[in-house]
Amino acid sequence: METQELASSQLDESDDDLQAKAKRMRVRFVNLMELELDKEVGTIIPEAMARRYKLVCIGKLERRVTLAMADPLDVFAIDDIKIRTGFEVDAVLARGVDIIKAIDHVYGEDQRWKELVDQASDAGIDIKEEKEDHDANIEAQIDQPVIKLTNHIIVNAITKKASDIHIEPFEDEVIVRYRVDGMLSQEMSNIPVALLPAVMARIKIMAALRIDEKRVPQDGRIALSVGGKDLDLRVSTLPSVHGESAVMRILDRSSTRVDLTQLGYHDADLLLWKGLIEKPNGIVLVTGPTGSGKSTTLYATLNVLNTPDSKLLTVEDPVEYNIKGIVQVQTNNKAGLTFARALRAFLRQDPDIIMLGEIRDKETGQIAVEAALTGHLVLSTLHTNSAIASISRLTDMGIEAFMVSATLNGVLAQRLLRRVCSKCAEPHLPNDKMKQIFESYGFDASKAQMQRGRGCPNCNQSGYKGRQGIYEVFKTNDTLRDMIVREATQLELEAEAKKNCGLGSLYNDGLRKVFNGITTYEELLRVTTDN
Repeated sequence: METQELASSQLDESDDDLQAKAKRMRVRFVNLMELELDKEVGTIIPEAMARRYKLVCIGKLERRVTLAMADPLDVFAIDDIKIRTGFEVDAVLARGVDIIKAIDHVYGEDQRWKELVDQASDAGIDIKEEKEDHDANIEAQIDQPVIKLTNHIIVNAITKKASDIHIEPFEDEVIVRYRVDGMLSQEMSNIPVALLPAVMARIKIMAALRIDEKRVPQDGRIALSVGGKDLDLRVSTLPSVHGESAVMRILDRSSTRVDLTQLGYHDADLLLWKGLIEKPNGIVLVTGPTGSGKSTTLYATLNVLNTPDSKLLTVEDPVEYNIKGIVQVQTNNKAGLTFARALRAFLRQDPDIIMLGEIRDKETGQIAVEAALTGHLVLSTLHTNSAIASISRLTDMGIEAFMVSATLNGVLAQRLLRRVCSKCAEPHLPNDKMKQIFESYGFDASKAQMQRGRGCPNCNQSGYKGRQGIYEVFKTNDTLRDMIVREATQLELEAEAKKNCGLGSLYNDGLRKVFNGITTYEELLRVTTDN
């Protein structure tokens, strides 16, 4: 039976009837009208999920929550909440109409989007680059409340320190979700489906996109100031079955001033990395999947290299942050300004250091190799699972092995994992399994300083706040260069890199951070494994 049908069928049922039903379901019955609900506890579950599944959180103890549900046997709802929140669930039966009232009490009335508009009325968003090529009639059709609501979506994400905003249309609702500390689990109240075209039009106006084009994906950029803080939003729209979807990546310009020493390197890795970037020529790579912090590492590195006696050029897609003293070029495929074409032009600009946003294909890779061979230091990124896998990735692209051997100075691989929340962290003694793991990697388990977060408002009850990098890095030596030329296997290359080139492992670096209480072992296993 559907949850809504269950809720309506409970209207005429007495508490005794529901007690009997709960007994058959082997759960407890709770009369919500007799409880005083704690809003802080209630909002542990995102409002969108609470309304979708007709449930409300009425209790929390450590990593378990108690949910009052119209259908406590809804396994799909329970599993979804477990996955998205990380909590174990105890379900109890409650009257459906009482649950709806409780939801409105905890989160606000069903006309909540109007309240969001009111909340957003003073949200100061100052668009730094006004666009002049829009149809004024279309812009005039966007009501002030829609502008306020769009502003609120952005300001709310910035307040939560989100890295991305996702606007996702479905048949009967539009969900707004935020990615915080790498996890896409923070939900804002749903917005009415009827408002989606107006909200998307407002976003497109801000990003200088075509408002009347809804059939193909579009990419744009919004430069804005919120509360005196300069930010860039990279906007991507995508046509879907139920309307246009949008993702906005929030780029904080202040992060360009991050120092390498603030990124969480182990001393040996930092020393090795600084040695690589101080070389006068060659290629140095940063690898990892999307969202692993590669750009932050490169920009922090550029800050070190950006001196008055050096000429630095970058080609990026897009330029994420502007850095004074560096000539930055953004690709424009429509105009024919590709990575490869920009790199060719760079070689006539007398640079000392070139930063290439990504080596994507053979042509770009070959020009990067040529630049490295002619006396330039080339920094770039690559999408690989490990540092040593970069070698085979380059040769798979079609770059000759001897060219890779001659130019590759070294590679840094990285991931991001969540830090234990400093506000609710508590000591955590390692169990026997963790002691064995620590000892096997050379850590003295008796000196472990493990911590875990209880969950608090500061971390939205997750126990984590902020992120920390884990790294593995190697520099090429003569033996490794010879092995690259004769096309040794990845296992052989990795063995040499670990023995003589300084290569550790992401897992080992992460385990060190677990040992020191920076993160948890569960979080480490979410990001990487012990190979």
